[in-house]
Formats: sequence, C-alpha cells, structure tokens
Amino acid sequence: MTLKHWITLFFLCAMLGCAAAPEGDDEGNRRADDCIHEPSIRGYKVLDEKNLIIEAGAGRAYHVVLSRRAFGLRTTWQIAFDAPTSRVCERFGSVVFRGDMGTESIRIDSIRLLTAEEEEDLLITFGKKEPEIEITPEPREVEGADVEELDPDASE
Repeated sequence: MTLKHWITLFFLCAMLGCAAAPEGDDEGNRRADDCIHEPSIRGYKVLDEKNLIIEAGAGRAYHVVLSRRAFGLRTTWQIAFDAPTSRVCERFGSVVFRGDMGTESIRIDSIRLLTAEEEEDLLITFGKKEPEIEITPEPREVEGADVEELDPDASE
C-alpha cells in the first residue's frame, strides 16, 4: 500500500470512530440520538408549543423538543409523526398536526428518554401537575417531667 492509501485509511478510521462514539450528557448515561419506535407510541402530553412528552410502550416516556413553536398544538385533537423509517429520531423526524394555519409539519430538534422522576419534574415545571408538598405538623407541647435548674452558687 502506498502512503496515500495509509493516510486515507487512517482518516476514514478516525471518522468512523467519531461517528460511532455516542454523545452523552454530563452524567455520560444518555445518547443524543434517542429514537422512538413509532408503533410503540401510546399517547402524548403537550407541555407548551415547543415541548411534548411522548408515552411509548413498556412505560417509557420521552421529552420531545420541536425546532420551533407550533401554534395550535395545544388545541389539536391528534398529532402524527413523519419519519423516513418506523423510528422517530431527532433532526430526521417531524410532528404533523392540524393547527391554526392548516396542516403543519415541524422538525423534531431533540428526543430524550426520561426517568419517572424527570417526567414528573417536567410536568411540574410546565404547570401540568401540582407538586406533592408534605406538610410537617406543628410542634406541640409535650407533657413530661419538669426539669429543675440547679444554681451552682446556691450549694455554698
């Protein structure tokens, strides 16, 4: 092999390594390319004109952020997904709905798999759920033995 072939091979291997490495968040446990298998979608919750929670099979929930605001998304009866495959992925899929301006298609900017706690936090943040506040009981007077204070100067 010539030097030109070795350089090309090295460059391609480096590119392949970058493409295969998953991107993660600060904790390193999430991939930036989370996708949703479209037939598993069971429902959705509209948080605002740009944020949705998609409910999928096996109790999974995903936070979907759209690339721009979707006016009329809150009042629409149904949404659909437009994706080249049966997997809805960020930057390749779109949300289709009938809004105030007719049928609209808006690209999905990001998709993130949520834990149950993260889903609840999102619902509280967007005002869709009231936080569960535990009220601590008022301290009450407890009857018990009286305590006598001894004056160290009195014993003399």
